[in-house]
Amino acid sequence: MTTFLLSLFNSGVLATNLEGVVLPLALVYGGAAQLLAGMWELRNKNTFGALAFTSYGAFWIAFFYYVRYVAGGLPAATAYQATGYFLLMWTIFTAYMLVASLRTSVAVVAVFLTLTVTFALLAAGALDQEIHITHVGGYVGMVTAALAWYASFAGVTNATWKKVVLPVWPLG
Repeated sequence: MTTFLLSLFNSGVLATNLEGVVLPLALVYGGAAQLLAGMWELRNKNTFGALAFTSYGAFWIAFFYYVRYVAGGLPAATAYQATGYFLLMWTIFTAYMLVASLRTSVAVVAVFLTLTVTFALLAAGALDQEIHITHVGGYVGMVTAALAWYASFAGVTNATWKKVVLPVWPLG
């Protein structure tokens, strides 16, 4: 949800006043809920799930804090660099999580592949100060969100029905 909503703004589909709508969702659902999911995955001894959920939960909490308390206080002439490098760090993390995802399922790989491209485009758009690249990143982010919704929907539906209702195409 958080990725889709923010991507609507990044793509230019919605007006850029994102703070009022995106930030609460980023903090609570994208942040706290994923952080909790990561801790439960750790307890289940799922290293991949624990690192992914915990890290992206931390990303959304950091994003909330950055937009709410940091970005506005940065020098206007160079603030784009801080945003770009913030996104670049997440691009690198997501790229190596993409490699790790190759032992999960096609559905999860698709999410990490498109998320890597999303972060790369958003980082490039910020660092180049090129809104058109950011817009493309927003559109790819919407695809990422749709794929993540499918993977989530398949996971919960298949577990609930105790059979494969929606395929995820296991790889491992």
